[in-house]
Amino acid sequence: QIQLTESGGGLAQPGAFLKLACTASGYKFDNCAMAWFRQAPGGERESVARISRVGSSREYADSVKGRFFIARDNTKNTLILEMTNLKPEDTAVYFCAANCQSMYFSPVSDFHSWGQGTQVTVSS
Repeated sequence: QIQLTESGGGLAQPGAFLKLACTASGYKFDNCAMAWFRQAPGGERESVARISRVGSSREYADSVKGRFFIARDNTKNTLILEMTNLKPEDTAVYFCAANCQSMYFSPVSDFHSWGQGTQVTVSS
């Protein structure tokens, strides 16, 4: 079972930049498609960005396209999310998740391992 730990959340002003990181252990990281999800208060968990096992393919939610960038370093077992031009509606708990069984574009239910989440708050 892969273990995931997020870091890098915090308070940011609108228009600012934040970088989230997720470190993995306990499994062969490059066997797993990875993703970032988020959940706002009272909202459902939504997919933000996904990346394939070797990082050659990416997918973004429409709400973050052009502002967020997902990347991975398989030599360091690390997943990152760079968030630019942050908006108040980006406020949420952000989770990294692993899918070591199917493709990065598979249903959310295929993501079987989750981190504990990191809070991102965008406010002036």
